[in-house]
Amino acid sequence: MPPAPQAEAPHSSGVALELLVHGVGGTTPQEMLGDPRTTRITGDDTAAVHRRTEDVGAEQHPERHRDGPIAEAYCWSNLTSGNGSRALWLLLLPFMVVNLAHWMRPATRGSARTVRLHGVLVRLVALSLTVLLTAAACEVALDLVAWQCAGTPDCSGQRSWLGFLSTQQDGWFAQPGRRLAVAALVPTAVVGLLWYLSNRTWSAYESQRPLTWDQPDSTDTDDDTDGTDTDTDGTDGTDDTTDDDRTAGTDPAPGTPPGAPLVRPALGRPGFWYGRRLVARLRAAHTAAGFLTVAAAVGGAAARHDRAADSPVPAVAGVLFETVLTLCALVVVAVICHRGRSERRLDNRLDRALTTFLPGTALALLVWAVVYAAWSRPAWVSSGALPGEAVFRTLALGQGLLVVVLAVVALSLYRRAPEPRTTLHGLGGPAVAMLACALGGVMTGGVAQRVADWLDGPGTPGMGAGADIEGPPVLLSWQASVIPVLLLLLLPPLVWLAVRTARHARRLGPAIEAEYEEKHPEPGRTRHIARTRATAALTDSAPGILGLLSAATLLLGAGAVTGSWLTGEVPGLAMDGTGPFLESAAETAQSTGSWMTGFGVILLVTLGRRAYRDVSARRTIGILWDVGTFWPRAAHPFAPPCYAERAVPDLSSRMCAWTGSTRGRLVISGHSQGSVLAAAAVWQLPDSARRRVALLTYGSPIERLYGRWFPAYFGRVPLEGLQRSVHCWRNLWRATDPIGGPVRIDEGQGHEVDRGPLKDPLVYGRTTEHPLPEPILGHSDYQADPVFAVERAALLERLGPVVPQQAGAGAQDRGGAAQGSAGRSSG
Repeated sequence: MPPAPQAEAPHSSGVALELLVHGVGGTTPQEMLGDPRTTRITGDDTAAVHRRTEDVGAEQHPERHRDGPIAEAYCWSNLTSGNGSRALWLLLLPFMVVNLAHWMRPATRGSARTVRLHGVLVRLVALSLTVLLTAAACEVALDLVAWQCAGTPDCSGQRSWLGFLSTQQDGWFAQPGRRLAVAALVPTAVVGLLWYLSNRTWSAYESQRPLTWDQPDSTDTDDDTDGTDTDTDGTDGTDDTTDDDRTAGTDPAPGTPPGAPLVRPALGRPGFWYGRRLVARLRAAHTAAGFLTVAAAVGGAAARHDRAADSPVPAVAGVLFETVLTLCALVVVAVICHRGRSERRLDNRLDRALTTFLPGTALALLVWAVVYAAWSRPAWVSSGALPGEAVFRTLALGQGLLVVVLAVVALSLYRRAPEPRTTLHGLGGPAVAMLACALGGVMTGGVAQRVADWLDGPGTPGMGAGADIEGPPVLLSWQASVIPVLLLLLLPPLVWLAVRTARHARRLGPAIEAEYEEKHPEPGRTRHIARTRATAALTDSAPGILGLLSAATLLLGAGAVTGSWLTGEVPGLAMDGTGPFLESAAETAQSTGSWMTGFGVILLVTLGRRAYRDVSARRTIGILWDVGTFWPRAAHPFAPPCYAERAVPDLSSRMCAWTGSTRGRLVISGHSQGSVLAAAAVWQLPDSARRRVALLTYGSPIERLYGRWFPAYFGRVPLEGLQRSVHCWRNLWRATDPIGGPVRIDEGQGHEVDRGPLKDPLVYGRTTEHPLPEPILGHSDYQADPVFAVERAALLERLGPVVPQQAGAGAQDRGGAAQGSAGRSSG
C-alpha cells in the first residue's frame, strides 16, 4: 500500500514562528524564551502568549530571522496552580476520577446505542458519588451529632456547644425533629458550596467561548439517533467519528466509501471544548440530588415516626412528602440519563427551565422537610441511630452493579474494534470508575469514623460496652476493615514488580555499554543509566496494578456489604467466638482501617497543599492531576475545572490569527502535557491554517498514556488521522523518560513521526568536549539534545516556500544556528 500523499506547503512569506507550550508544573516565559526581557503579546494573567521584547513586531522584518523562527511561549501554568487553597480541590478527587472514566471508553464503530449506554452508566455512577458525599455529611451532622450525641446526656454533657440541642436542656430544640432540622444546615451548606464552586470555576476557566472559524473544506454531519439537534458522538451518543480515519482536508483512508463526507475527529469538533450546556444540566441535577438527599434524611425520619406511633401529625403528610420526594428523584435520574454533550456545533444554549426549576424545586422540598420535621411531637425520643445503614448499603450495591454492567458494555465495545494497546482490553473505564467509588467510600467513611471516635471520647463506637453513642453505620466499619486486607493483597505483586525491574536493569547493562561503545565502562555509571531506564518502564505496568486494585476492591467491597448485612455488627464483634486469632485479626483490621481512612483524608489535603506551593512536588503530583483536569466535565459537574477548555481555544486561535495575517510557517512545539494541548489545538484548526503548521512533540504522553487510556480520542486511528492532517509531525522520546514515549504510527502512512530513543545521557563518561559528567535528563530538557534543533529545522524546511524539501544535510548544517532561536519549554 503506497503511503498517503502529503499536501504541498502553500506559498509562504518566509516568516517562521515557533509556538512553545510547556508541560506539567509550568515555567516562566523568561525561562522558556531564554531572555529576561519578555512582552505579553496576547492573553491575561491566567494564560498568555509571550515574546522576547526585541522580537515584538518581528513580522515586519523577516530578514532578521533567517537563521531560525521567531519564538513565542504560551504559559498556561496558572490554569492548574495557584495559592494553597486550591489543595481543597483534592477533596473532589473521586469526582475527577469518575469523570475520567467517561472518556476511557474503547474505540469502536457503528454502535451508537452501546456508546450512549456507556456514557449513561458513567453519569449514574457519578450521581451516586454526589449522593454518597451528601449522605456522609448527613451521617455526621444529623445522625452522629444531632440524633445520637445530642440525644445522649453522657455525650452532650461533655460538649457545651451542643447545649441548646441537648435533651438535658429540655428546650425548644430538644425534640429530635427540630435537632435534625438545625443540623440539616451542614449538608445543605456542603451541597451549596459544591454548586458555588462548580459555577464559579466555570466562569473562571471554561466560559471563554472559542472563536468560530469558517470550515469550507470539511463537512460536519449530524447523524444523531435521538432526532435532536445535539450531538453526543465521542462521548455517550451516536456513532463514533472519533474512530473515523478521515480528517478534514486529507485523503480518506483505504476502505472509505467513495463520496463519503470528510468528518472531523471528536477533538476537532467546534463544540468539543465548550460544554456549557451539559455542565449546566448536570450541575442542576446533582445539586437537586444533594438537596433531595438531605430532605430524605430529615423528612424521612419524621415520616417513619408518624407511621409507627401516635403522632399529632397525620401519617398521610409523611406519605405525601415521600411520594413527592420519589417523583423528584426520578426526574433527576431522567435528566442524568437523557442527554450528553453537544459537540458538532458551538452550542451556547442553556436549558434555563431545567437549570432553574430543578434545583429550586429540590430546595423547596428540603424546606418542606425541615418544617415537617420541626412540627411539635412531644412523645418523640431519639434512640440508637438513624436508619442510614440501608442507604449506604444500597449505594454500595448500586455502585458495584453499575461498574459490573459498565464492564460488560466496555468489553462489548472493545471486541468490535480491538486495539492491542488499549488499557486492560477496554476495561480501563470500569476500573477507574471502581477506583472513584472506592475513593469516595474511603473519604466519606473516614470522616464519619473520625467524628464518631471524637464524639465518643475514650470509647469505640459500635463496640457496645463503654461507648456513649452507637456510632456510624456498620457498613462503614466493614469497609474500613478491608483497607489493610487490600494493601496486603497488593504487596506481593508490588514486590514482584520491584524484583522484575531490578532484573531488567541488570540485563540492560551490557546493551548500554555496547550502545555507547565505551572501552572502559564504569559499573556505577552503567547501573545508574540502567536503573533509570528500567524504572521509566514501570509506567507501562500501571494498567495491571490498577486492574488488580479495582478487582480486589470490588470483591472485598462485596464481602464488606455481605458481612455487614449478615451480622449487623462491626467486624470486631462479628468475629467473637471464632477463635483468638480471627478475633484479634478482625479487631486489628477494624481499628487500623478506621485510622487509615482518616489519615488518608489528611494526607490528601497535605499533599495537595504542598503540590501547589512546592514546584518539585507539583511536577510529581501534577502529572496525574493535569491528566484528570485535561478532560471536560462530561460526567460530574463538581469535578475540578477543565483547563483545556481555555488552553486549546487559546492555542488554536493564536495559530489561526498568525497564519492568516502573515501567511507564514508555524511550528507548534509541545513538551509533555503541552504536546497533548498542541495536538488538540491542531485538530481544531481549519484546513487552510493546518497546512501551514508543523507539529513537534517531545516527552509526549500522547500515545503512552492518552492513546492507551483514552483510545477513542488518542488511539491508533485518531493519531494516524492527525499525522495526515498536519503537513509534518516529529516526536522525540527517550528510554529514560517515565512519561513520554513513541507515537507508534505506521510509517507507511507518510513521513516517519518518531525519532528515538535519543541518547540519555548524551555522553557516557568524561571526554575532552564534555569534561564534566553529563546528567541523565529523563523527562526534561529535550532542547539540550542537538537532535532537537536538527528536527525543528527539518520541519521548517518541509514547510518551505513552495514545495517541501526533504530534511537532509542542509538541515543538519543549520541545526546549530536554529537551536539558539528558542529556549526551554519543558515543564
